[in-house]
Order: sequence, then structure tokens, then C-alpha cells
Amino acid sequence: MEDELPLPIAGEAEEHTLISEQEPEIGGKSAFLAQIREVADKLAHDQATRGDIKIIARAIKELRYAFKVFTPYRLHRKVTVFGSARTPANHPDYLSSVEFGRLMAKNNWMVLTGAGGGIMEGAHVGAGLPMSMGVNILLPFEQQANSIIDGDPKLVTFRFFFTRKLMFVKEVHAIVVYPGGFGTLDELFETLTLIQTGKRDMLPIVLVDQPDCNYWCALQDFIRHQLLERGLISPADLSLYRIVHSPAAAVSEVLGFYRVYNSMRFVKQNLVLRLNHPISDELLDQLNVEFADLLISGTIERTAAHPFEADEPHLKDLPRLRFHFQRRETGRLRQLIDALNLSPELPSPELSSQQPSLS
Repeated sequence: MEDELPLPIAGEAEEHTLISEQEPEIGGKSAFLAQIREVADKLAHDQATRGDIKIIARAIKELRYAFKVFTPYRLHRKVTVFGSARTPANHPDYLSSVEFGRLMAKNNWMVLTGAGGGIMEGAHVGAGLPMSMGVNILLPFEQQANSIIDGDPKLVTFRFFFTRKLMFVKEVHAIVVYPGGFGTLDELFETLTLIQTGKRDMLPIVLVDQPDCNYWCALQDFIRHQLLERGLISPADLSLYRIVHSPAAAVSEVLGFYRVYNSMRFVKQNLVLRLNHPISDELLDQLNVEFADLLISGTIERTAAHPFEADEPHLKDLPRLRFHFQRRETGRLRQLIDALNLSPELPSPELSSQQPSLS
């Protein structure tokens, strides 16, 4: 099953950011395959050590197989769920993750986890096997895949954390994080860093806590008092994530992010926002006033699909906005997307058993 409205191939937004207009074959593969072979030849010329070559060979092998597994599902919305493998099945966070997985699957979203126990297992229990994907990791103390995804062709097992982390973020359209330990916090902050620095196109990051907020609110206090007050982040960076207190609220955050906004892509110097619905002249004027600080030059204006977007023909008819984006301001970009999605011109998104009207 596919979503009713078109969506981008996950992780593709950044691909052509630095491609010049003179490049003869936009999206062509032969030149990149030649680069891989050239790198292999250079490793031999450099007399690289066996250990270094082994790392590169294993990384390429892992990524090739992972891309093969994920490719059939690229045109299907997916959410990554992070959280502790140690959370017991009777814990409120586990039960919440089950309900979140169930609701996302009901709304035709697939659920990707690290395939372990705890929160990862709970999200898969809720989603069910057909809507579950997993990226397991081999550890010195073996991590067995949970019983839901174990043995399924949608499960990929990695030796390296860095290749596994790539799939967690590249192949999905939302990140939802439950309380966890070092690994969970590492995954959260790496995702925030990728978004903040523009290395990953914008997506919702939702932190799910219990109603008393006894986990994420403590982290929020640290971020405000130690990072924001010291000037280590910008005030708008706090917009890059949301804290919610129920699985239903987490689902609403994810679906709401794609209410009007569909996807983004850099085309030469401009950022292009693809939209699921057109916006009014009044809202466009409002955006130009409220978000003028995002512009290096010019204005936010409507545009049609650029020839550079020809590799995504299913998106060609979507309405678009184009502007010369100040790329340091990713927090403000998230606020612009929120302004689009909160427009009163369109009905509010609702949880549904039908395929959602989002990309």
C-alpha cells in the first residue's frame, strides 16, 4: 500500500545540493560507480592497511544490502522509534510505544526500530509485522532481534553503528524518541545535529514522555539553562523537537507536520518547499513578512517543478515555494513549516483508519 498523495524518496533532498547546472547527467549513476572504483584503486596505491580496507569494504557491503532492502519501501512513509531496550513489557513507556506503533500503522505508516527489545519491541508489537522494519546491530553481547521482526526480510543486521545510524535517519520521514540510555540520547542528539546543520532535510522529532514528564522535561531544562542561556544554541533551535505526553499526541505531531508541507529540496541556490496543498496570497504575504530573516535575497515566491527534480516525477504537480535560504537558520525554517501547517485555511488532521491524505 502507498499513501494517497505523492512523497519524496526518503533521504533524497540533499542529493543535488551542490551539483552544478553544467553536470551532463543529473541523477546519473555511472559517474558515481566510477568514483567508487577509483577510490578502491587509490586505496591500493596508498598502500592502505588491511584493517582500513576491511572497514571500507564492510561498510559498503552493509549499505548496499540495506539500500536493497529499503528500496521497495522508499515511497511509503516511515517513522523511526528510538528508546531503551531495557524497558520491561509492563512499563508505561512500553505500553505507550505499543499504542504508538498501532496508531501509526493504522495511518499507513511503517515503523522502523533497532529491532531489539524494550521500546523497539513495543513499537513493532503495535505496528505488526507487515508494517515493521528493523535495523539490528551485532554487539559483543549479542543483541537478538525481537520476536516480531526476527527472520523477516525487512530486517537488516549491521556490524557498524555508523552505517546503521544512516539508515535510521536517511530512510524515514519522522523520528519519535522514548526514554532511554546512552544509545537513545546519542541517536536523538545526532539527529538534532543533522537537522540543525542542514545535513538532513527537515522532519519532525517527537519526544514521548509520561504525563508527569519525569524524563524529557529534565533534559529540556538542561538544554534551556546550559545550552540556550550560554548561547551555545539559538532560541529557534528549540523548535526542532517537540515533547508530548501520549502516543496519540505523538501521532498528531507527526501527521500534522505533513498537513501542508510535503518535502524540501535545494535547487542551486534556492530552497524549494513542495506542498500538499496550495496556500493563499494572504498567507504568502504573511510568510514574507514574518520570515524575512530567512532570506539572503529576494522573496518567498511560488514556483513550478525545476528540471533538476525530474527524478521525482510523482511530485511534479505539487505546488511549491522557492526562496534563497539562509542555511544557518534551520530552527526558523521549522517555524516557517509550522506556520504553513497551522494555517486555518485547511481542516485539522485527524487520526484515521484510512490511508492519510499526506505525502
